Amino acid sequence: MILERLLGRRGADAGATLETPGATRVLMVCMGNICRSPTAEVVLRAKLRAAGLHHAVAVDSAGTSGHQLGQPPDARAIRHGALRGYDLAPLRARGVVPADFVRFHWMLAMDEDNLRLLRRQQPARSSVHTALLMSYAPQFGEREIPDPYYGAAAGFERVLDLVEAACDGFVAELARGPGDPRTPAADQAAR
Repeated sequence: MILERLLGRRGADAGATLETPGATRVLMVCMGNICRSPTAEVVLRAKLRAAGLHHAVAVDSAGTSGHQLGQPPDARAIRHGALRGYDLAPLRARGVVPADFVRFHWMLAMDEDNLRLLRRQQPARSSVHTALLMSYAPQFGEREIPDPYYGAAAGFERVLDLVEAACDGFVAELARGPGDPRTPAADQAAR
């Protein structure tokens, strides 16, 4: 009974939730929360599970614009994610809210515009770390994950390639030990 309450009736291997005491909380952020950030949310969850860190890190996603609130991810994002074993279908778009700047330890933006918006909204007393997700995949030489919404199917595959690599880098930083992953020097310089 106690174990059931602690696990929220989700089972012993369900992983951390946003309510899990002591969990590191990560918010993936793009504009509409229907393509890139939900993709990043499910990919990071899968990478954390593979690394055995899913009990210690909770992941969510949100958008900086409120245009898509309550909508499922783009059908193309769902389809391309499923081809790689990721299930985006249950997710629903939500916007970044002021409480996110207190609740989360990390906000990882998909591009410079959304990073700027987050930093502009961030209260002075907030200790949330904001960074570009691609800061964790320097081998690509790209700072942004491009928005695939208006493009062809190849754009969704490119998003998955970039997100998978960046999530691998972020998880590697988490796995290095106690504390939060370092904000890469290139990202700190951009602040």
